[in-house]
Amino acid sequence: MLLKLLFTLIPTILIELAVLWLLREKRRKVLMASVAINVMTNVPLNLYLLYVAGGIREIFVGEVIVVVVETLWYLCFVKNLKQAFIYSLLCNAISFLLGVLVQLIDLYCNIGVFY
Repeated sequence: MLLKLLFTLIPTILIELAVLWLLREKRRKVLMASVAINVMTNVPLNLYLLYVAGGIREIFVGEVIVVVVETLWYLCFVKNLKQAFIYSLLCNAISFLLGVLVQLIDLYCNIGVFY
């Protein structure tokens, strides 16, 4: 189980750092805040989806909650609600969509990473 959590957490952190970098964010405190908030939101969300509910509705609601929580977290560091929301929304949308893509590739190519 720990391996599964790390297998979702580490790529998420790397993807979201890349998104922030592409958005030209270079402040170390914001980048480190991204790592910290991902540990605080990614792990509980994946545990919830793994053990409690894993339907599309639960995934959507969970992701919306994560975007809200991360927006508030980024707001502590960037001091601009619009920028904090953009960071949170883009980081989470891109990492989520890339995760779905990887899972689809895994499913259709029978690689077996997720199953």
